[in-house]
Amino acid sequence: MNDEILIEGAREHNLQGVSLRIPKNKITVFTGVSGSGKSSLVFSTLAVEAQRQLNETFTTFVRNRLPRYEKPDADRIDHLSTAVVVDQKPIGANARSTVGTATDIASVIRLLFSRAGEPSAGMATAYSFNTPEGACPTCAGLGRTVQPDLDTFFDTAKSLNQGALLFPMFNVGGVQWNLFTRTGRFDLDKPLKDYSPREWERLLHGEPGSSSASDEGLVPRFERLYLGRDISTLSFRTRKAVEEFTVQGPCPACEGARLNEAALKTRVNGYGITDHMTMEVTELIDVLGKIDHPLGTPLAEQAAAGLRRLEDIGLGYLNPGRETATLSGGEAQRLKTVRFLGSSLTGMTYIFDEPSTGLHPRDVGRMNTLLRELRDRGNTVLVVEHDRDVIAAADHVIDMGPGAGIHGGRAVYQGTPAGLRDADTPTGRCLRRTPGLKERIRTPTGRLTVAGAGLHNLKNITVDIPTGVLTVFTGVAGSGKSTLVSKVLTAQHPEVVMVSQSGIGVSSRSTPLSHLGIMDTIRKAFAKASGVDAGYFSFNSRGACPVCHGKGEITADMAFMDPVTTPCEHCGGTRYDPDVLAHTLRGKNIVDVLRLSAEEAAGFFTDRTVTRRINLLNEVGLGYLTLGQPLSTLSGGERQRLKLAGELHKTGGIYVLDEPTTGLHMSDTRTLLALLDRMVDAGNTILAIEHDLDVIEHADWVIDLGPDGGRHGGEILFTGTPAQLLQHPTSRTADALRSDLGVPATARQPNPTGDLP
Repeated sequence: MNDEILIEGAREHNLQGVSLRIPKNKITVFTGVSGSGKSSLVFSTLAVEAQRQLNETFTTFVRNRLPRYEKPDADRIDHLSTAVVVDQKPIGANARSTVGTATDIASVIRLLFSRAGEPSAGMATAYSFNTPEGACPTCAGLGRTVQPDLDTFFDTAKSLNQGALLFPMFNVGGVQWNLFTRTGRFDLDKPLKDYSPREWERLLHGEPGSSSASDEGLVPRFERLYLGRDISTLSFRTRKAVEEFTVQGPCPACEGARLNEAALKTRVNGYGITDHMTMEVTELIDVLGKIDHPLGTPLAEQAAAGLRRLEDIGLGYLNPGRETATLSGGEAQRLKTVRFLGSSLTGMTYIFDEPSTGLHPRDVGRMNTLLRELRDRGNTVLVVEHDRDVIAAADHVIDMGPGAGIHGGRAVYQGTPAGLRDADTPTGRCLRRTPGLKERIRTPTGRLTVAGAGLHNLKNITVDIPTGVLTVFTGVAGSGKSTLVSKVLTAQHPEVVMVSQSGIGVSSRSTPLSHLGIMDTIRKAFAKASGVDAGYFSFNSRGACPVCHGKGEITADMAFMDPVTTPCEHCGGTRYDPDVLAHTLRGKNIVDVLRLSAEEAAGFFTDRTVTRRINLLNEVGLGYLTLGQPLSTLSGGERQRLKLAGELHKTGGIYVLDEPTTGLHMSDTRTLLALLDRMVDAGNTILAIEHDLDVIEHADWVIDLGPDGGRHGGEILFTGTPAQLLQHPTSRTADALRSDLGVPATARQPNPTGDLP
């Protein structure tokens, strides 16, 4: 029927011939443990096929310029509509991306000033800091200037030959060093402290009046190579080096406003465009509502409508000029979603990848309201999610599993959320769990003090953090949790180990073995047993299949048609030269070994280091992964646990985990908590930034920030045990905790706060 999306025989990744009927114009939530096949079904199968079929409607000229998608491995996918995917990829976070530019609200405000502003600076582009017409000429629209820090640039006790230039890109013998020193204008063996003022001037600024590159001084050369561009576009290594040897501050010409003088002079109802960019969303809505101008009023109403959508999802405290790089994960996720709310399109399929990621329980309700709005406009909403409240908001649920990897890939339940609670699946069992606080609270062994924290929205706070226990930092998105812990704490206490949300290095050639650092040991074991070079047992080296070069597959470029990828016939998809497979280790060749799951491999190897590291995968619940599985095929939850595996069995460390339940199923969260307990009991300190109520209820200590986000947050609302937090009268986290535990509001007591012993 056309009122259902039909999928038959889906076999992408670990899917085991899944056949489904997904109702249209409903909210369908896909659940299941991490790695059960949810993303393979929704994104790799359904979304890819929808985009592929849409692209087929364009001319060959257009299709040759669009992203190309291979036909998913399925017998039949039918009754699709145009799909819009809202994934977890970070929002554009370069120095020129702001809340206003990301939502297109800035474009409307620029147009407003070009039509209704006095004195006019010209067209709308004259009010954009991303165009030559509008940008401040001094800072090129960045709002700040970056200068080389000459105090750190030199070791004046050394000569140029001895490495007096400390900036690593100007190291002795390097390209830039050679270009700079071979001019013959400097005594390369003379210590810089002995340079005359004339020599220093030449060194720093070059020959006056000369335009020759060979006469260029060190400062203009550095500025041209590294500061004459957006620093965020540089490689990570280069960017870190540049940041270390520079100082930055507000642009002296525009004072951080980014725009040129003409644009800054324009006023609409007495306000400049900088005023509009720095006002909070809620305040700006009121200002725009008072504009009475034949050309400006319609534009003001259009901008206000976009701002109200931000306000409706709890982002009213942001301002349009806020750089997206400074947003929390929850703020960025909602900012991406709000772009679709103003659309009047119907009959679309909106696909969301864990939209509750980074959201406080209070804000999950707002997200559910957005999903219902999209559905009620006549759209189909598909959501991959673990959050209980999002599951409860669904019209239809499809539970994948029962396990992960080879143990999953099947639809184990289809029906209503109420029916899922009664189902005999991991998700159903977790939904039936009885919430409760941890019975035994650990006693802190000491304390870490963060003093005078005033970064971003933090209001000069000082807080004691207990050591030797599990401490959870809570609060709504934007309240200052990540700033306090990830920025200030780590800066004041460099010994802290940060396990962030940034992805591990993933490619089609990286595997669990390479991530754990034991692939070389295994190759050497094969080499010793076979009497050949270890390089023969690497598909990235001498052992690679000569036809596919170690990829295991051949991709045929079909010009304007979809690319076709097939297993390499020469190696059968193994990635190795077939001759390599004649060499074995205890009866298995290298391909046999890479096909072992971590559970199976633990009993195969005799090297204690290899066995111990493979067992780390089993300990973090990844025993089903095969040793040679590309990391690029892992789910977000699997990658998170793989990062934690490397930290097990260490003692005496202080670890910061930034939302470690991201991408984890409720049962995986229990596995994670057991791991954290083991790490704390071994003598480590765990600090977790988290919204998940299971983690909060399991904490020894809670530090709650708020009361809201942005300038309405940045304060310590509460410190103490989870039981004490239940009694707090105003904390948003306390409200969510009471609701989850079924504690009546009458149990509250005024402002309870725990003191460290």
